Amino acid sequence: MPDFSERGTAGTVGFIGFGAMASRMGRNLQAAGYQIVAYTPSGKGGDGDTRFLPSPRLLAEAAGGTVILCVPDDEALTSAAYGPDGALAGMAAGQLLINTSSVSPEASLALAAAAGERGIAALDAPVSGSTPEADAGALVVLVGGDAQSVARAQPIFDIIGKTTIHAGPAGSGSKLKLVINGIMGVGLAAVAEGVCYGLAAGLERDMLFEALDSVAVISPHHKRKLKAARTGDFRPQFPTRLMQKDMRLLLDAAARVAAPVPTMAATTQLLSLTRRLHPNDDYSALFAVLESTVANTP
Repeated sequence: MPDFSERGTAGTVGFIGFGAMASRMGRNLQAAGYQIVAYTPSGKGGDGDTRFLPSPRLLAEAAGGTVILCVPDDEALTSAAYGPDGALAGMAAGQLLINTSSVSPEASLALAAAAGERGIAALDAPVSGSTPEADAGALVVLVGGDAQSVARAQPIFDIIGKTTIHAGPAGSGSKLKLVINGIMGVGLAAVAEGVCYGLAAGLERDMLFEALDSVAVISPHHKRKLKAARTGDFRPQFPTRLMQKDMRLLLDAAARVAAPVPTMAATTQLLSLTRRLHPNDDYSALFAVLESTVANTP
């Protein structure tokens, strides 16, 4: 492993992917004094504060020393990181690559190995939290990689998040992210199924939602989703297509280690149905899907 201990974090950070989460992280870094450059696979983007580059390689060359990947899946990671126009081709030994994308552990391990061959320090650092937490700089950063590289990235993590958890070696951050999102998905499905039964049994809708908002067995995150479902507000904080993708990755990862996860498997099926109907809405649209089966709602 190359020695990165004498290299400070540069004042320019490059983002590959600059969507709902990354743009909020970028704004917080700008407010803390960092310069931000970005690349978006769609080619869209650009404002007075952020300079956009036309390829991951050019983005990496323009970044002062740190590149942050924030893309939706394994396929997007491959396109962004590898090949003659990929980020790795534009990075030099001693630079830092932080992958905040929610991808498979295998993709994170492959990226760490490819980066290491070039003398680049790589971390898998997906985040727990949605757009409100990203706005507030209150994400929980889940990091896989060596302790020396984590310490080097800590100033950035302290700006975008409230807590950093060093989960272990490369790939560990991605594994922990799947655990957390699996629990989150199952929790929402349980609340939505409870609402489904209550409505089918004839309970008054407003009373039911108010009662569930009052009890301690439902987490603050799921109470936020419950309030949104009550009014039919499914503006995406965490789109269904991404939540269903994470559940799919979890099922594959669990099968690789022969871990039985039947409840998470059933939840994945519910989210697959929801993705069919509400791919870009918040994953809490599962409430609407189940409610429509018992209450004849749109």
